[in-house]
Amino acid sequence: MVIGASGQLGSDLCQELDAASFDWRSPSHAELDICEHAKVAAHLRSSRPAVIINLAAFHQLERCEADPVRAFEVNCHAVRNLAEIAGDLEAHLVHVSTDYVFGGDQDEPYEERSAPNPLQVYGVSKLAGEYFVRNRLQRHLLVRTSGLYGTRGSSGKGGNFVETMLRLGQQSGRVRVVTDQVLSPTNTRDLSAMIVRLIRARATGLFHVTNSGACSWFEFAERIFALSGQDVELVPIPTSLSGSTVARPAFSVLGNRRLKSEGFGLMRSWEDAVGDYLRQRTRAVVAVR
Repeated sequence: MVIGASGQLGSDLCQELDAASFDWRSPSHAELDICEHAKVAAHLRSSRPAVIINLAAFHQLERCEADPVRAFEVNCHAVRNLAEIAGDLEAHLVHVSTDYVFGGDQDEPYEERSAPNPLQVYGVSKLAGEYFVRNRLQRHLLVRTSGLYGTRGSSGKGGNFVETMLRLGQQSGRVRVVTDQVLSPTNTRDLSAMIVRLIRARATGLFHVTNSGACSWFEFAERIFALSGQDVELVPIPTSLSGSTVARPAFSVLGNRRLKSEGFGLMRSWEDAVGDYLRQRTRAVVAVR
């Protein structure tokens, strides 16, 4: 059972589940609102899935700050409900979380054992959801990831970072991008493939799953424009001039220690992943024409 399959990660994950010959279902938001706990419980108890994958999240940082009650309803209380139902059904709960559970107060990748320190409502609510999964359910898989972009785009954000950069570059020819936030951008196709591998292996516990390497948002934009061939003037700015009032970690690179130590291997570099994304995007545009 895939909850929240309509987003960019959900779209790619469902394709990977098809490719792996999984029998899966995904109720739409209209059919099943994750915050309606009784309906969620009845639906899952009726269908009795062996695996429940939760991709639903309230993730726009500014909206989370403005509406913390909603952020905790979706990212925390609904997750607690899923954990309790999964325990009753003896199902394997797979829950996706974020690098924003960290505060950015170090300069080396955060490992699974690193102490969280979220800076904003979104990170606090996601971390609270993680704790409910850990404490209410023995058999679970928690996946933290970072900087997602996928071919479907992020509907809640009006497009992912790659698409936003290409659109702004085409519109104005000049784009300002922050240089003092460092992360590991992650292609949702790569993340989806690894999640399916972890499910197949019956992996449990917490895994950090990102494309390898790290960069600032500015360096990410540089790579996008270099590969796309757009002639754009990129202007480096500090976060303080970005216009956002929500705190973000200056460094949120995730170390993929468990993937490596447990034989899953590291995912390809973020540079290769974004190059592949742009090639697929070009082929898709040509096909439509």
